[in-house]
Amino acid sequence: MDKLEEFIREHKITEVECLVPDMAGIARGKIVPADKLLRILRERGMPLPETVFVQTVTGDYPDDLDDYVNPTYGDVYLTPDEATVRMVPWYQEATAQIICDAFYADDTPVPMSSRYMLKKVVQEYENRGWSPIVAPELEFYLVAVNTDPDIPLQSPVGRSGRQEIGRQAYGIDAVNEFDPVFEDVYDYCEKQNIDIDTLSHEAGAAQIEVNFNHGNPVEAADQAFLFKRTAREVAMRHGVYATFMAQPMQTEPGSAMHIHQSVVDTKTGKNLFATDDGQDTEMFRHYIGGLQRYLPYAVPMFAPNVNSYRRFGHKQTDSPINVEWGVDNRTAGLRVPISKPDSRRVENRLPGADGNPYLTIASTLACGLLGIMEKIEPTEQIKGSAYKKGQTLPYHLADALKKFKSSKPLAALLGERFVNSYVSIKDAEFKAYNTVISSWERANLLLNV
Repeated sequence: MDKLEEFIREHKITEVECLVPDMAGIARGKIVPADKLLRILRERGMPLPETVFVQTVTGDYPDDLDDYVNPTYGDVYLTPDEATVRMVPWYQEATAQIICDAFYADDTPVPMSSRYMLKKVVQEYENRGWSPIVAPELEFYLVAVNTDPDIPLQSPVGRSGRQEIGRQAYGIDAVNEFDPVFEDVYDYCEKQNIDIDTLSHEAGAAQIEVNFNHGNPVEAADQAFLFKRTAREVAMRHGVYATFMAQPMQTEPGSAMHIHQSVVDTKTGKNLFATDDGQDTEMFRHYIGGLQRYLPYAVPMFAPNVNSYRRFGHKQTDSPINVEWGVDNRTAGLRVPISKPDSRRVENRLPGADGNPYLTIASTLACGLLGIMEKIEPTEQIKGSAYKKGQTLPYHLADALKKFKSSKPLAALLGERFVNSYVSIKDAEFKAYNTVISSWERANLLLNV
């Protein structure tokens, strides 16, 4: 831990936030005085209950919790990844944050850790001499403060003193309505080495998209994980909320986390998806074939919440409904941008912004890898609108979970313990959701049936 100790001494750090993403992508962990953390790490590691990794999004546990963790509910140990240490820019007191990996006492990794899951999939590529490259595009909404969950969300008031009610896709002045927010977002991201590329207004009212530069999948997921936390913190400091719900408002477009992905030769850096003269390689075609075959099974990994499925099918806002693929076709779930051979890639447009970035990226890389391994041929690329093919994605979480659990190739790659625990967590969330009586039911059924 020499690098961490040096960082703490150099920046006169008093406290350190030890962060670990849970299954939902929520930051869990501990805040520890810096000197105490260094003492703990010299001995073993930061202890944390194993049950943290089998929590639902509400903090509850599935009924079969004992099937996935030690029945004593004992500790695992957090090992900080020194490469991820950063300042926390919104505290007055010098505070650092660091992302951790989780291990048992025998130094084996915790299989329910989402960061480990992504590392595991990336390792499968590296074992073959390949390096996957990804670039997330993350959408979110700014909304007015809402303290009553029964009241629908509304757009916030901007600098003009008015709410944005129209759809101002790529509107410069619309972004500038919240310029003080985004100035702080950029400032805080720079201080944390979060490498965001561009920021633009999306189709929804006060909906924003941030693009990250392409790079290593684990580093990209770390940046998306930290960015979500940063955006929410900055927004609250400006009296609004930032939400990454997939479908936060009934009449507005959903928010996605599109993943651009390619594979390069580890030794040469050559893009393996295109020949020198710009033709598609067999690997590229098989990768798309794998996405087409296995993404429908992996849907809960990138559409993890009951709200996620409300986003699919908003046709006027380019929300996908199937796994058709096409060149520069935003109606398809899989879009191949026009590019030079060295930047040939495919964009997975299915994931929602509410997904855990580690699991979202892991799932799309896993599906593509299975396509390469099994030499799966894709369908013919779609000509015209992919909406003509109809919806082939699940309509709700329960169906998606059944399909996810039935895929033996995915379970073999991801690990059965991970798959079974993930299904159990999400099934518990769906059951909890099903106990809630909605305002729609009261409005339409109370006096009419």
